[in-house]
Amino acid sequence: MPLRLVLGQLRVQEVRHNGLLGHTIVRADGSLHDLADAYLRTCTAGTARTYAYLLVDHLRWLECEVLKPESVGLRDLERYMGAVGAEVPGPYGQPWRPDKRPYGPSSLLTAAACVKGFYVFQGRQGINEALAKALDGTRLPTKADRRRSFLGHTLQALPSNPLTPTKTVRRRHPKMLPEQARPRLVEELSSARDRMVVTWLDDGGFRIGELCGLHLTDLHLRDGAPCGDCVSPHVHICHRERNANRARVKVKDPWIVESGVVRGGEVRRASPTMIHTYFEYITSEYPRSARHGMLLVQLHGPRRGEPWATAAARGMLRRAGIRVELGKILPKEFRHSFTSAVLDASDGNTMIAREAGGWKSAAMVEEVYGHTDVHDPVLAAALERTWEEQ
Repeated sequence: MPLRLVLGQLRVQEVRHNGLLGHTIVRADGSLHDLADAYLRTCTAGTARTYAYLLVDHLRWLECEVLKPESVGLRDLERYMGAVGAEVPGPYGQPWRPDKRPYGPSSLLTAAACVKGFYVFQGRQGINEALAKALDGTRLPTKADRRRSFLGHTLQALPSNPLTPTKTVRRRHPKMLPEQARPRLVEELSSARDRMVVTWLDDGGFRIGELCGLHLTDLHLRDGAPCGDCVSPHVHICHRERNANRARVKVKDPWIVESGVVRGGEVRRASPTMIHTYFEYITSEYPRSARHGMLLVQLHGPRRGEPWATAAARGMLRRAGIRVELGKILPKEFRHSFTSAVLDASDGNTMIAREAGGWKSAAMVEEVYGHTDVHDPVLAAALERTWEEQ
């Protein structure tokens, strides 16, 4: 994606405070956008980063439409959601972001939550309270809401967002790895680190942020580890805001360090092949001078020994896939293939697939991966029997 100059308009600015990375929004002249900054300060670090880029897009749209946050109305916000990809009745107005794709279903939901939160926060400051009241509505809970909630039978109402687009059906067939992708990639890659990355993604179902955020202390690759969380070799996935490579964990389970031993976090089992590739990498390529304690490091160049970023890992997989004529390989394809394989091996047990891959919802695993292969012999036999009876 080509870089473009954003000076002269509202932009997102990274800030560091006490070693923590934060995000805010500044105006064209470099001054702070006070209201946006105050709102982003109420969010956690990961949410603030996502909301900052969504909110700056909305504020730029307001400038384009000659509107101000203090006077914008609900209909204007509906037009904005239509401009970024949601289906809303009525004209959308001027084309917005013509050089970019519309938001996907997930991004539209996040954008709706971000915009609503911004204007509800503004209403609490005594600004445009009518809009904040219109946005801050409630709805009756559904059966699914009651199942997900503790003491769900007592629920009477839940917050609603009039900007939320109609939920679309989740894509039931996510993109899997090409056939024989792992052996061909392992054969092509000359670095023990890169071969370990491919193996761990394929055997562990890691997200790329989880893998690049691992520290050596998170690895308990032997039986009977002192943490007591799992008797088999395993890995603790722990969220840290101070990672030098800015790698973050999506699911932030609580964790602690007691007597130098990591406990808690998300526990993921490790296969014998994962352990073998780990020791091959540690004994042959891991620099002894590394003091940061992170697992994946750069192996070449002036920054040799520094933590390896997620963008570099994605680039390695993309280039390797192109070299072996598999196309661009994405890290999430390993995770999709892993979850689908575990679900098939467990005879459709979504709870096992959820625990193996670190998913938080068995219903989501069932919705996305719990489908029958069109080439399944059982499906073919059922169809043939149905056709014969008819």
